[in-house]
Amino acid sequence: MATPHISAPEGAFAKTVLMPGDPLRAKFIAETFLINPQLITSVRNVLGYTGTYKGKPISVMASGMGMPSIGIYSYELFKFYGVENIIRIGSAGSYRDWLNVMDVTLAKSAVSNSTFAKVQGGVTDSCIKPDAALNAAIQQKAKELNIELKMSVVHSSDVFYADPSQGSWQDIAERTGSDCVEMESFALFHNANMLSKRAACLLTISDSFVSHVELTSEERQKSFTEMMKLALETAIEL
Repeated sequence: MATPHISAPEGAFAKTVLMPGDPLRAKFIAETFLINPQLITSVRNVLGYTGTYKGKPISVMASGMGMPSIGIYSYELFKFYGVENIIRIGSAGSYRDWLNVMDVTLAKSAVSNSTFAKVQGGVTDSCIKPDAALNAAIQQKAKELNIELKMSVVHSSDVFYADPSQGSWQDIAERTGSDCVEMESFALFHNANMLSKRAACLLTISDSFVSHVELTSEERQKSFTEMMKLALETAIEL
């Protein structure tokens, strides 16, 4: 069964999908961590793979950038492919001095002024939460693996290049009460809630508005191994 955006046959996806934004990061994760990864969809070069990790089927698929993009792919995975859990594994920019580059953070909520949830399902909330049980499983696994996991409120923005008239990053952090910024989790959480599925968002800090330290694009593609390991180890127990 193909959809307009995914060419995989019915049953090709595992029940749990790890979802980075970058297709090349999906390829890296599949080829580095999964046994016998199979490319199951490549429409628009948005790559999706299924393989096994420690004997359990796991899928990895890119989401692209922004809420409309992850909104399409997560909806189709949940609705048409029987996926039960999506763990976003992405990057974020830090608004706080306690959230440093290469730190791993788990979203306890996503705040946004996006109209995605309102247009899609009539939901007017500006704050949407991930699945509590899935978050708890990730937190427990982080303890077992001795991985420091920082909890954060995530700002999901529709715009990467905001006009200065809309305020500084300090203004945005204060107004939203958020600790870091990315562009996808609000839509992912909304889709999961609407379809009675489960979603969580793990992020590695790739740049800091506070310290002005930032990773290169290649480092973002290949260096987030601690976050990837945490997601994989959680996924095999779901």
